[in-house]
Amino acid sequence: MKLQLLHTTALLAAASIAFAQSPAATASANVGGKTVTIAYSSPQVNGRAGKLFGKDGRIGQDRNYPVWRAGANTSTKLTTSGDLDIGGLTVPKGEYTLYVDLSDPDNWQLIVNKQTGQWGLTYNKAQDLGRVKMSMSKPAAMVEGLKYTIAGGKLTLEWENKSASVAVK
Repeated sequence: MKLQLLHTTALLAAASIAFAQSPAATASANVGGKTVTIAYSSPQVNGRAGKLFGKDGRIGQDRNYPVWRAGANTSTKLTTSGDLDIGGLTVPKGEYTLYVDLSDPDNWQLIVNKQTGQWGLTYNKAQDLGRVKMSMSKPAAMVEGLKYTIAGGKLTLEWENKSASVAVK
């Protein structure tokens, strides 16, 4: 019984460490009188600076799959209390999942997908509401934890040495 308890405790400790490396985060703002919230898990660079995005711009070990969940753990969730325009794409009031197409490292595309609640990268292209081109730049300094912001009429995501934004109104 003591061995089983010790094993269970060790598993719980390992799980909590894994989740602590990608803590839950939110970005929220009022856009044109509507509440817009992005809920995501924020992976950390953890000493991998310069190694997260390959020369092809793709992230992770399987760089043959260019769609990224743009977060960690559960899918990144966009919630809006009213209709939005994201980079020219009409996004009706509701809940969506955000992905990013990294197939062109200098020209990311934000994907707004109608499927919600999935774990990890369970991406179904048939569920796309649409895709919009993101403006690429470098942050002023290396960004340790993936961060979304909604400010100044822009939705921005930053991580490591990448910053990508799109107009939101």
